[in-house]
Amino acid sequence: MSIQNPYNLLCRIYEIGLAEISIKEKSGLLAYSPLAGGFLAGKYRNNNLPENSRQKLFGSYYTRYQKPNTSIVIDKYFNIAKNFSLNFAQMSIKFCEIQKFLTSVVIGATLMEQLKIDIESVNVNLTEEIVKKINEVQLIYPNPCP
Repeated sequence: MSIQNPYNLLCRIYEIGLAEISIKEKSGLLAYSPLAGGFLAGKYRNNNLPENSRQKLFGSYYTRYQKPNTSIVIDKYFNIAKNFSLNFAQMSIKFCEIQKFLTSVVIGATLMEQLKIDIESVNVNLTEEIVKKINEVQLIYPNPCP
């Protein structure tokens, strides 16, 4: 048995009440959207809209990640990855993977290159210092995209 909800660095509302129940009842989270539709891969940083991307084609439909502080928060997480020489997408996925309440992370990729990068997140190590930096951002900008 599992619960399926979005969970990522921009949407950690699962932690507020459901995480405790998941652990207690041994019903883990099957997290989808760990890269927030590409935003946590750096795909849309600096107002970049790649051709044929979801945001370019359907941006007005996918508004979850178009909130006031989103780009500020994404840049802060991007800089954490950069400062620790991590791939941004891999750091974002790995953060989800290491949560005690998580059963699995659903990744999605359009290109084989993206899939290979995403899968390699299993080999990433997030130190206590990295997780602390990530959580410091969350404290200042809690759940900017619920």
